[in-house]
Amino acid sequence: MGKGIFITGTGTDVGKTYVTALLVKALQEAGAKAAYYKAAASGNQRDGQGRLVPGDAVWVKEVSGIAQPLETMIPYVYEDAVSPHLAARKEGNPVEPFVVLQGYHRLRREYGYVTMEGSGGILCPLRWENGKGLWLEDVAKELRLPCLVVADAGLGTINSTVLTLEYLNQKGIAAKGVILNRFHPGNEMELDNLRMIERRGAVPVVACVQEHAEKIELAPERLMSLYE
Repeated sequence: MGKGIFITGTGTDVGKTYVTALLVKALQEAGAKAAYYKAAASGNQRDGQGRLVPGDAVWVKEVSGIAQPLETMIPYVYEDAVSPHLAARKEGNPVEPFVVLQGYHRLRREYGYVTMEGSGGILCPLRWENGKGLWLEDVAKELRLPCLVVADAGLGTINSTVLTLEYLNQKGIAAKGVILNRFHPGNEMELDNLRMIERRGAVPVVACVQEHAEKIELAPERLMSLYE
């Protein structure tokens, strides 16, 4: 049985999929049997035959070089660029928890390391019907996955990152660390952001990713140790 980790972000457009692809690539290049998984993805486009193409999965597959079949990566794919619960309300095919869980466990049986990416931040709703919801935190807790938080390195990140870490702690989800994206080495403010996040968030910043980076500066042994 393989190991897994959950990748969340401090919000939308912090580069979560980009960083996730680099993590999977690092595992692949280290010789690990790596897989990618995401419960639901919105904002996808259609191909020439009118079929929705899971853009995040295509991106991760291309960057990482993994041979994992595309159809095993994201069980719920929507066209509207809105939260999955709203996309499903408009398009149909709402997220079923057992489908998401089965897909993940199937990958755990076949691959050594499964990197599961969330949609947006940890408070993204996957499904909402009749006053009852399924949230990303529910999936992470049910799968008992530890979490890495992807955050933008720039202004405002102390607040959003520490609040995300405190929420994870409140919900009983183990945070293994933070990855700062769009990091500029030597930038005084971003270096201070790193120190303040570590001090107040009480977790390490395990890696800093520069813009347009083609790899993540994180030793394979250290990366693999974060998975459970």
